[in-house]
Amino acid sequence: MIPDPVPPRGSVSMGDVAKLAGVSAQTVSRVARGEASVRPETAERVRRAMLQLSYVPNRAARALRYGAFRTIGVVGHRIARTGEAHIIEAIITALRAVDYEVMLIDTPTSSAEHLVEAFSKLGRSVDGMVVLRLETPVPAQVALPPGMPIVVGDFRFADSHTAVGTDQAGGTRQAVEHLLGLGHRTVHHVSGPTTSVQAAARERAWAACLARADRPVPEVLRGDWTPRSGYAAGQLLAADPDVTAVFCANDEMALGLLRAFHEAGRRVPDEVSVVGFDDIMAEWLWPPLTTIAQDFAAIGRELVSALMGQLAEPERASTERVLVSTRLVVRRSTGPAR
Repeated sequence: MIPDPVPPRGSVSMGDVAKLAGVSAQTVSRVARGEASVRPETAERVRRAMLQLSYVPNRAARALRYGAFRTIGVVGHRIARTGEAHIIEAIITALRAVDYEVMLIDTPTSSAEHLVEAFSKLGRSVDGMVVLRLETPVPAQVALPPGMPIVVGDFRFADSHTAVGTDQAGGTRQAVEHLLGLGHRTVHHVSGPTTSVQAAARERAWAACLARADRPVPEVLRGDWTPRSGYAAGQLLAADPDVTAVFCANDEMALGLLRAFHEAGRRVPDEVSVVGFDDIMAEWLWPPLTTIAQDFAAIGRELVSALMGQLAEPERASTERVLVSTRLVVRRSTGPAR
């Protein structure tokens, strides 16, 4: 028996999938939407048929039927970074709970050109957008799509859109005050790149906290978020016997710094105390790293919650600033000043 020919890619219908899987079109629709009401073995048979036929659900037809795409666009830059990855995971989880899908674009750069290109692509097939931290030096050049429900992870757009993000200043104060409270005369800082809004916020808060305490403000050492840059900064700091406390703008740079101190024979925390920022695998470093914990899951939930509010009431403009609090987690990398 000669099998029916596989329709060419792009012309496959839900009926074709139903015929191959031996089920109804309604069952194919339920599987495509991820509904749990379909028996697992039936759902697996449908998914195999979709794969064999290269079936892609018709988004335009879905929008006409349901009055919406039930899809949210997420735009970011360098989303493989740990923080962004955690936030995206939380966004996907929160959207799945309300039966929304995600279209994700990782722009090559944070330039206005690439961002506008991403907005243009998504605008034709999503109901709203989540724009993650842009890290673009000139936000005024980035025109967010008018009329589209949008929430952002960049407070520089808070005058026109609801913005959600970590309390950078509050977290930094917790780190610096913890180290000063242990008797350290001052706190050195390994900052992130100059293009990062988050790095700049942490650097400003670090300097302000030292100034309020009437302590010296050392020269900043600048990294690029990577362990390698933290290692380079650590080599410089380890050579200075007056350095007794260091606040790193993220845990990955703190990881490199700890290695540099170990190689130089500078014991942590006996001689130098170190604090990071993020709380990503920090407990598994040696010594376990004292750090500022960001609640990435809460950031993702808040972004989705704000966007769902806009979709429910599209006529109501929203320009809230949602600050997600941080938490100091004290581990074995900090101790009293010698």
